Amino acid sequence: MKIKQNIAISESGFLFDPATGHSFTTNPSGLRIMQLLREGKNKSTILEQLAQEFDTEHDTLERDVNDYLNMLNYFKLTQS
Repeated sequence: MKIKQNIAISESGFLFDPATGHSFTTNPSGLRIMQLLREGKNKSTILEQLAQEFDTEHDTLERDVNDYLNMLNYFKLTQS
């Protein structure tokens, strides 16, 4: 999964899709997921990285990452 190239991502967590005109905001962990996706990281690598950066249980982290990735798909911010 990759973030579409035209999605603008600010350092504060503001996302903008110029194709649709939609904008979104995300929290620090969501922003980190977006950054890692933009770097081409896969889901397992993202989980490993977030586990190092955030103090949370693995099951909670995995559920939250899955939910976030599903949300990105729903809003068509990703490409296969």
